[in-house]
Amino acid sequence: MNKTTNAVNETSNSSLGDSHKSSYLNETAVNTATLAVFFKAAGDPLRLDILRVLQHNAYGVLELGEIFETKQSGMSHHLKVLANAGLVVSRREGNTIFYRRSPLPLKSAIKGLHRSLFSTIDLSETPLDLVQRIRIINLERTRASREFFEQNTGRFNANQDLIASYTQYGQIITEFLDSTSVKKGTVLEVGPGEGDFLLNLAKRFDQVIAIDTSKEMIGLSRKVVAKEKLGNVKLVHGDTGLALEKGIIADCITLNMVLHHTPDPAAVFNDLSRLLSSDGVLLVTELCDHDQSWAHESCGDLWLGFEPNDLSGWASAASLREGESLYLAQRNGFQVQLRQFFKK
Repeated sequence: MNKTTNAVNETSNSSLGDSHKSSYLNETAVNTATLAVFFKAAGDPLRLDILRVLQHNAYGVLELGEIFETKQSGMSHHLKVLANAGLVVSRREGNTIFYRRSPLPLKSAIKGLHRSLFSTIDLSETPLDLVQRIRIINLERTRASREFFEQNTGRFNANQDLIASYTQYGQIITEFLDSTSVKKGTVLEVGPGEGDFLLNLAKRFDQVIAIDTSKEMIGLSRKVVAKEKLGNVKLVHGDTGLALEKGIIADCITLNMVLHHTPDPAAVFNDLSRLLSSDGVLLVTELCDHDQSWAHESCGDLWLGFEPNDLSGWASAASLREGESLYLAQRNGFQVQLRQFFKK
């Protein structure tokens, strides 16, 4: 069972802050109490390393404990201090509370201190032992996601239809694609799933490369390619890292309902930016954040969607410029975001 999403009940840590900002951030004037809280949080080497690790990804208490080889009680304490200072925010995903670095406060009088602290942390290099332990956590997330697709290929579409099926947004994605300036050339589809979008891509581009980490999904896409006789489609079993190794350069990249299955969305954006040509465009279709925790077990989701600002932040960090955005209401209260990003 995926310990990052289902098995670990961290309800006891909810006191660390489900709200996204500490109350002191509403203050408009600096006072010594505010400064004391901030500098207490920033005055510990371990807490600074936590902020470094949380720059682009979210982790649960137990995951952070493994990364830093620290007991849960100790990690919970450090996160509480950081939350009280407004330096981290939390979000519940099923039974697990995930933490990530907070956005800069808009009204705080010490916004400059936040910015300086984060930018200084980002200049320092992450120690190799931390990098390795982060990699282990992310590999575990990937393994759990891949295992789900291997075991549930036959019923994945039925489960996905409960949230947002391709038939509900496929035509709009196609229109979104047609409205971009990129025509012909090479398109890379990351996570083609059962191959629903391949025919539309094959009609619009000279070459289509579809890459997926699931052998089962590649097999289903291969059936579509054979049935529709798509001679310009190449299927690859692997991830974006493999695409980089192969030296793939795409004029357009599409990513439909994939990010919430990936362990490190920020890293995916970095890879995609490197895979894009100088004038390339990235089209992302993704769930907005929601509270339907059953999606973890039924659909293999690692994340319960994302805030639009999450995608904007990851894209900006990956040197991508934001383009058009479109939001679609779905059944059961779900919302889908269609996003466009260009290579800077």
